Amino acid sequence: MIKKLGGLHGLILGLLVVFGAYMIEGGSFRALFLISPIIIVFGGTFSATIIGFGWEKFFGAFKLIKLAYNPKKYEVKYLIEIFVELSKKSRQEGLLSVEKDLFRLKYQFPQKLIKYVLDGTDPVSLETIALTEIKSMQERHYSNVHIFSKMGGYSPTMGILGTVMALIITLANAGNDPNVLIQSIATAFIATLWGVFSANLIWFPIADRLKQCHLEEKHMMEISLEGVLALQSGEIPTIIKSRMISMLPQREQQELIAA
Repeated sequence: MIKKLGGLHGLILGLLVVFGAYMIEGGSFRALFLISPIIIVFGGTFSATIIGFGWEKFFGAFKLIKLAYNPKKYEVKYLIEIFVELSKKSRQEGLLSVEKDLFRLKYQFPQKLIKYVLDGTDPVSLETIALTEIKSMQERHYSNVHIFSKMGGYSPTMGILGTVMALIITLANAGNDPNVLIQSIATAFIATLWGVFSANLIWFPIADRLKQCHLEEKHMMEISLEGVLALQSGEIPTIIKSRMISMLPQREQQELIAA
């Protein structure tokens, strides 16, 4: 729960820091939340995304935002415990006996690999199939991350575009009152602010969170593959446990060894 809320807490903190500092320096929300700069920055960013990736990818990005801030939790330690239990059962009752307990693995990837084993797939072919799926998953995830990385690049550019447009209008309509001119120029830079803000507190962080989601799923898949290969080769439970926990960070290894 803490991990899921961490991203939202960071976003809220960023909003408070940026806009709070702006207010402390004497800024006003009325001057900040101007419709035109917001339309140029966000509308321009979305338009560039549609041009580059198409409508389907654009609409799919909203689902990815939800995934980034509400990621799936992979319980790797639990997975290791179940593999050890399946190993014990396999040695006592035979490998085919684990089929009834596949649901306990919770995740589709290890369940599918064990089904391949039960169907008689050899270890080399099994590893090839698993690595191919991991590679395909990685390419798919990186393409999703790339969308938000590009949006983070589009936003500041759109902000500069909005500022240049506002400056052109300001200078073209400049009167004799220098105070009005100064105020108009200050207002023109609101678009740049929104462009830099959205890139660094919205789009780039979403890309980073999706990368983290990918790494966690990949880690689960790699540990699952190690467990299935060990189970297929008939390794004793302690060896299976050792092989799987060796892929965890040192601190987590110590916790499982002590358990």
